[in-house]
This record gives sequence, C-alpha cells and structure tokens, in this order.
Amino acid sequence: MTIRSKMSPRFAKLEGGLFSKVTKADVGDSYLDLISKGIAPMGWADPFYPDGRMPEHVLRATIECLESGTASHYTVPIGNPELRQVIAKRLKEFNGIDADPGRNILVTPGSDSGLFYAMLPFIEPGDEVLVPDPSYPNNFLNVELMGGTIVRVPLREANGFQFDIEDFKQRLSDKTKMILITHPNNPTTTVFRRSNLEALAEFAVENDLVVVVDQAFEDTVFDDIEFVNIATLPGMWERTLSVFSVSKGLGLSGFRVGYVAADDHVMDVLYGACVNVLGATNTAAQLGAIAALKDYSFVNKYREIYEKRRKLAYDIFNSIPGVSMLMPESGFYSWINVSKLGDSSEICEFLIGDAKVAVNDGKAYGHEGSGYIRVIHGALTNEEQAVDALLRMKESLERLAKSKGIA
Repeated sequence: MTIRSKMSPRFAKLEGGLFSKVTKADVGDSYLDLISKGIAPMGWADPFYPDGRMPEHVLRATIECLESGTASHYTVPIGNPELRQVIAKRLKEFNGIDADPGRNILVTPGSDSGLFYAMLPFIEPGDEVLVPDPSYPNNFLNVELMGGTIVRVPLREANGFQFDIEDFKQRLSDKTKMILITHPNNPTTTVFRRSNLEALAEFAVENDLVVVVDQAFEDTVFDDIEFVNIATLPGMWERTLSVFSVSKGLGLSGFRVGYVAADDHVMDVLYGACVNVLGATNTAAQLGAIAALKDYSFVNKYREIYEKRRKLAYDIFNSIPGVSMLMPESGFYSWINVSKLGDSSEICEFLIGDAKVAVNDGKAYGHEGSGYIRVIHGALTNEEQAVDALLRMKESLERLAKSKGIA
C-alpha cells in the first residue's frame, strides 16, 4: 500500500507515465522522447511546434518587460489592467460581447486553468454535466475531478458533427446543472451553426442550466462560416462563462495566457478566490499578450498557411483506401476516420514506427472518438517538412490498407 491509497479516487486513478506507459501528448515526457528520436510531432496542438515563430512586435514588448525589471513583479491576480482593457475591446469587436474590463474579465494562466476554474464554483458531487462527445479531453476529466457526472451527447459524422438538440433533451435529468462545450469543437473542427446554438440556448434558459464554452480555436474559421458566441444569444450572458486563449489562434502557447468573460455576479466569486486557485498570470507574458491583441494582423498569415495545409490534408487522407475525413471548418488540425483500417490506438502506434509521425488517438476525445485520429497539420514551420510528414503517413496507411485487403 502506498500514499496513493489515501488520495481521492478522482485523482488516484490518474497516470502520469512514471509507472506505466502513457502516450498522450500532454502527459509526462513521452512526447519529448519521441521528438528526440526524430518523430514528427503532429499530435501536439501548438502552432508550428517545435519551431520558433513569434511576431516581432510581440517579441519586443516581452523583451522590454524583461529588460525593465517589471517582469520580476506580480501583476494583480485578476490580470494586468491594460490587458483587460485590450481584451474588452477585442470581445466587443470580435465576439460581440460588451464586457466591463473591471467587472467581467479575468486573466488566467492559460485557458486550461481558466476552463477548470470556470467550472469549479458550480460542480458538486452528483451534478450532471452534458458534454458533446467527441470533444476536448479536459471537458470530461474536469467533471470527474470535481465529482460530477459526465453525460455524453454524441456528435455524429453523418451529421457533420453538428449536435442534435434532441440528444440534449433526452439526457436531461433533475441532476443536470451544466452544459460544457468547446466551440469550435476540438477535435472535429466543427463550427456549430446559429440555429443549433439558438436551440441550445433556449434549452439552457428553459432548464436554468449553466453553460461553459471553451473558444480556444475561435480565431481560425474557414469558408466564411458564421461564428456565433453563445453568450450573445438571448438570456445567455447571465448564465454563460466563456473561456478564451492566446495559445491557438495567436500561436502563443508558451505564454500561458487565457481569459474568462462572464456576468459580474459570477465574476465577483471568481475574483474572490483567483489568487488561491490560479495565482497571477506571468507578468511578461501579459505584456506580450497586450501587444499581440492590439495588433493581431499576423494571424492572417497563419490562416493562409492553415488553409493550404487543411486542403492538402483533405486531399491526401481522402485518397487513401479505407480512410476519410471531412474538410476542417476551423483550427490547424484534421479529424480522420481510420475505423476501416483497424483500432485507432494500434494505428497511432503503427504510424510512430512506420511513418515516424506521432498523432493523437481519437479515443482520448471521448467514446465517439474510437476509430479516429487527430493530426496537427499546423505543426512545423518548415513547409517541406510538414508536407513530407503527411506524405509519409499516406504511404504507411496505404500499405496498411493493402495488407488488410482494402483497395
């Protein structure tokens, strides 16, 4: 018996790779080990990773903070006041949210901590949380760590991974407290349509449910698809906590800066305990984030790269027997159906050994993720290397298909 037996069962079941093999990209050092062996990191959702890429004006602002000595000091726990002003401006212009920087915005050390903290005041043991499946792994684990009960709402490829409001209604119970969504959805890249979100908003209002939405990938939406912030729909501002990030769209993952926007009755509570739970976000990173959010025109170039690569990935993977994917609607990754070739976990291992490429097993994204893999086609700055990795995957999967008699 070890000290682990004294832990809460919610935590004791977790594995960090010290006593067992863990291949998730965001657990332990396993992913770094793969990279050191020359494996292409196409399962790490960090734009252009592992290559360096930072806009000059963001670099200058960060360096100036370091050189001035300001970086050695705390920022107030709720976030740099100027950064909150800049965020409020962006929320108004980009999201259609009219937020008071002193009452409705909390800066967090990345959106993962922001997501956890946004949920934490609401979830008690036994509370049920409606979560689309597949979706971001933290959506499921956070609920479990808080003692809540996950109620999975399936997203189906046949419906373009759009949710059906009837699936939410069928799973409603007297224990349902929250709806938790990632929008655009990770890993399917789906941008939920206005009609669906309006139906979900009506459902939330009618049943007095809290809504938490993670919008980490909102910056990159393709094909002129309308992106709707659910917090702007009737009756939703007072019950919605929206979580944002500079990691994905702005390509500043290492800065660890995120933010939460919510009604001041919610934010008063979040402000009250943020120093206990989150602490203050890195001072220099916040100064860099201010520069990035004041001028994020550089994102246009990123979008051009992702546009080119999503189309390339679409053509490549749909040309492989037994493999298919929908055109990505957002982000810098592809959600690929490999179910005809076999178990998705085994295919991930096969690709590491045969193609020298690491990707994500769809099982990590929920029960409905089995049979899928997630490929970060936005990895690697060097275009030739990125394309080469995709083509190596194509060759490996074609050989696998042939070995299974799939033509």
